[in-house]
Amino acid sequence: MVLTMFLCVYPGIPVCPGLNSRRDCEEVFIMKRRAVIIKDDLGVCVLPGSVSGNMSRKEHDTEKFQRFIYDFYKNCGRDLPWRRTGDPYRILVSEIMLQQTQVERVNKKYTSFITRFPDIQALSRANPGDVLEEWQGLGYNRRALSLKKTAERICDTYGGVIPEEEKDLVSLPGIGPATASSIRAFAFNKPSVFIETNIRRVFIHCFFADREGVHDSEILPLVSRTLDPVNPREWYWALMDYGAYLGKNIPNPNKRSSHYRKQGGFEGSDRQVRGGIIRTLIKEGKMEKTELLERISADDARGRALIGQLEKEGFLSDDGRTVSLRK
Repeated sequence: MVLTMFLCVYPGIPVCPGLNSRRDCEEVFIMKRRAVIIKDDLGVCVLPGSVSGNMSRKEHDTEKFQRFIYDFYKNCGRDLPWRRTGDPYRILVSEIMLQQTQVERVNKKYTSFITRFPDIQALSRANPGDVLEEWQGLGYNRRALSLKKTAERICDTYGGVIPEEEKDLVSLPGIGPATASSIRAFAFNKPSVFIETNIRRVFIHCFFADREGVHDSEILPLVSRTLDPVNPREWYWALMDYGAYLGKNIPNPNKRSSHYRKQGGFEGSDRQVRGGIIRTLIKEGKMEKTELLERISADDARGRALIGQLEKEGFLSDDGRTVSLRK
């Protein structure tokens, strides 16, 4: 399979630490790349004088793509708090937070969460209600309980040491293959292969420019082939930052993925009502069920059904008359 990469520079305003403004970053990066990039007859980015003529076409394209992504990252990479640590626990927390949640929202909550629960033992011992309280603003509260249960399991089974192997990581609550692989890459610098939304965006944009219905099974071999085995941690940071840049500056390439699904509206959804129940109980403590439902303006039958769901999932204690967060 020949890697065919299309020119990947679009005007926009990325984040660029060290420069005076986002616009400075954009102009420095784009002017630099346009000064050296030409296109060959297949539309592949060519860097004159920088690639050995003895390489195979596959190696040639792979190195050009890596160089392009690393050049973007060098000029415009994001400075994020979970990238300033090698602590596997802190990286685990960030990866669970980043599931289905934008970086900007995680950035606002990560430091306070780590301050309150500074290590795996502290999170393991914490009251579930306290974990939920600190989690507010991130959505998908089930992840908070899964993270708490994961901390307990790691302390009980692995002596408080986060495991490195995928088979061990996927056995933990709330961690699937993709999250396990991202933890291995970022916490342990292991050359694991995975796809998340920004990575998918980069590969569809650069390698499937004229395609609809691109399946992840087509992208994964390219992720594997272009992976930097020496420093996968930084390589994935670079890919994700370019993907985030694309997401803000061009029509979303992920809409051309066969896995793309538009999320249903939040207003009036069960997610909104469930979140309201939890937030109210965090603030008020134990409440009469009828008062709780009135407070969140929920239909009685629907509200009671959702309270039942939350009890089964381990969020609440319900004695029939009063409801509280589970201790």
